[in-house]
Amino acid sequence: MKGLAAITLAASAMALGACSRQPEDAKAESAPTTIAIGNENVVVVTSEALATGPSVSGTLAPEREATIRSQLSGPIVAVHADEGSRVAEGTLLASLDDRTQRDAFLSARSGVTTAQNTADRAKRDLERSERLSAAGAIADRDLEQARWNNTSAQSQLADAQARLSLAQKQLNDAQVKAPFNGVVSQRSVSEGDVVQPGAAMFMVVDPSSMRFEAAVPASQLTMVRVGAPVSFSVSGYPGRRFDGRVTRMNPTADPTTGQVRIVISAPNAANSLVGGLFADGRVASERRTGLTAPFTAVDQRGLKPVVLRLKNGKVERVEVTLGVRDEERERFEIVQGVSAGDTLLVGAAQGITPGTPVRVSVPSDKPSTKS
Repeated sequence: MKGLAAITLAASAMALGACSRQPEDAKAESAPTTIAIGNENVVVVTSEALATGPSVSGTLAPEREATIRSQLSGPIVAVHADEGSRVAEGTLLASLDDRTQRDAFLSARSGVTTAQNTADRAKRDLERSERLSAAGAIADRDLEQARWNNTSAQSQLADAQARLSLAQKQLNDAQVKAPFNGVVSQRSVSEGDVVQPGAAMFMVVDPSSMRFEAAVPASQLTMVRVGAPVSFSVSGYPGRRFDGRVTRMNPTADPTTGQVRIVISAPNAANSLVGGLFADGRVASERRTGLTAPFTAVDQRGLKPVVLRLKNGKVERVEVTLGVRDEERERFEIVQGVSAGDTLLVGAAQGITPGTPVRVSVPSDKPSTKS
């Protein structure tokens, strides 16, 4: 009987101990595990400037460019500018053999002198005949003849002056000059070449202003207007942004694509941009500053857009109201639901269940001491 009592007492004690430990063990098992995530899985809500509008792309070209062609036929005796040369308006680029044009000019000038003398004499004769006719000293027939001689002489003078003007132009055309301030971008001739009228000799561009043509869908025309600012990037200039404005809009849409051509001009006073490069940007039809978050932080698969916010060490699901969508920077404006400085989950961290404790691990910059 004493042994049975001892076993019973021991069993009671074990049962009592088990009962006292059960709540603590259950609590430990029900406590969620804290998940560690890296900095790449979180973003912070910040206040930034946003812009929205249609995207545009095209190839840069100088606002002003001219292909200078020969107006005469003949050999080139001198070339005064090469590719890359900066020239002012009127700068001499090349000289053609002008001996033929010079002879024609001298002949035309001599013809003007002769015609001028004849016209002056005919005018004096007419004035004298008019005085004599008024005194009744000559017949009307003689007065009419004097008038005809004067008219003929004046016509011959005008013809001679026109010939001189043409000869002067042809003589001037032998000296090929720059039409405006700019840079020689192409030289197609050399000394000794024989050119014909219409042959391309030089191309001069004005790099102080650049432009590129783009097309926007007709459905987005309400977002584009003349004078609208454009922000764009250029291949060959990584990380740099350039500004321009819409200067022209085509009044008709392409019947095949349904798009409308627009022209965007950009100042280039520093000559940092060069023609021929690809430009890609966006017409800023609307600008505003507000709270922003990247596209990857917003889940739009449900009825309302939501974000996962990390607050007090736990994940919570928050409905948000979106505003402007900045396609170029890939960011949303968040009008309601979050505050500046809130931490949002992105990437793989968006699969974490709301309510789960989360800790953001900061990578150490110190090298490992383990061997």
